[in-house]
Amino acid sequence: MLQRFNKLAKISLVCVYFIIIAGAVVRMTGSGMGCPDWPKCFGYYIPPTEVADIQFKPEHQYKSGYVIQIEDTFYFAKEDFTSTNKLNINNWNKNTKHSYNTFNPTHTWIEYINRLFTAFAGFPMLILLFVSFRLWKSKKHLTITSILIILGMGFEAWLGKTVVDSNLLPYKITIHMMGSFIIIALLLYSVYKSQEHKFTKVPPVFKYVLISSILLTFLQVFLGTQVRQFVDEQVIAIGYEKHLWLQNPNTQFYIHRTLSILVVLINIWLFIINKKQGLNFTLINYIIIVLGLEVITGMAMYYFDFPFTTQPLHLVLSAILFGLQFYLVLKTIVVKAPNPINEFNTSSISS
Repeated sequence: MLQRFNKLAKISLVCVYFIIIAGAVVRMTGSGMGCPDWPKCFGYYIPPTEVADIQFKPEHQYKSGYVIQIEDTFYFAKEDFTSTNKLNINNWNKNTKHSYNTFNPTHTWIEYINRLFTAFAGFPMLILLFVSFRLWKSKKHLTITSILIILGMGFEAWLGKTVVDSNLLPYKITIHMMGSFIIIALLLYSVYKSQEHKFTKVPPVFKYVLISSILLTFLQVFLGTQVRQFVDEQVIAIGYEKHLWLQNPNTQFYIHRTLSILVVLINIWLFIINKKQGLNFTLINYIIIVLGLEVITGMAMYYFDFPFTTQPLHLVLSAILFGLQFYLVLKTIVVKAPNPINEFNTSSISS
């Protein structure tokens, strides 16, 4: 049972990263409002593909929540009804939730696919929860963690609705992103605590530097979302003149750029300690590689005017970096030896 739980936790973790990738593509393509409602899209389970699909149709059966476009404004059906030959505006509610009233089939389907990823990701997490109930007597902490994961996903789903209703209000997008990091941490904890692992005694300085590095990463991601908010505002103000987006950056940008130097130095310090002390944490090698790619994409955005895919890559790499650092924290901070587990081979996640 513990082996099954471990596999489900890993599958769930991969799903969360796919959600982050899909969300990054949504932001890169500006498709965040591709569906003006939630959880359906234009009131449908399968969204429309052309403008004609959201135009008023006489003698047509409409369901509650269906969307039509009248003079560049969205209207939502108040209830189920069949239309007559003429439009009766009394059957419709004008869109007042947000100012977005544009139909773009590409944006719609990109956002819709993002939602599908999120929905499918919930299935392994639900199964994980059910399996965790069978571990309650011996592994209560895994059951509690699984409950927190489901609650976190529920909160993220609710927040996703409010993000759409607010027309992508920046601070809600920031909370949405930070929430996904917390779910990643909970899943990594579940993976770690459901398998055998060897303990390596590390010097206190290594622990302190490691904790400092992950806190800095979390702070950097938060600041990065603020910079992204500024860029989004620039897009609205001046359009897609990329060379102008960071011409007069905000304070958060300078803090974010300066702290990146500290993040690099502190992780290099970890790398040096690992080598000198012979700790053999190969995870640090991956951390350095991911961090290097993160720096490259960040510099590319600033110096080369946001080349295509650099924004989503920068976001996804930060999530991977956080995950690697957090798992290393688990391997060094937890000091209580686990009970032997003989159900499966523990080589699936190496140092």
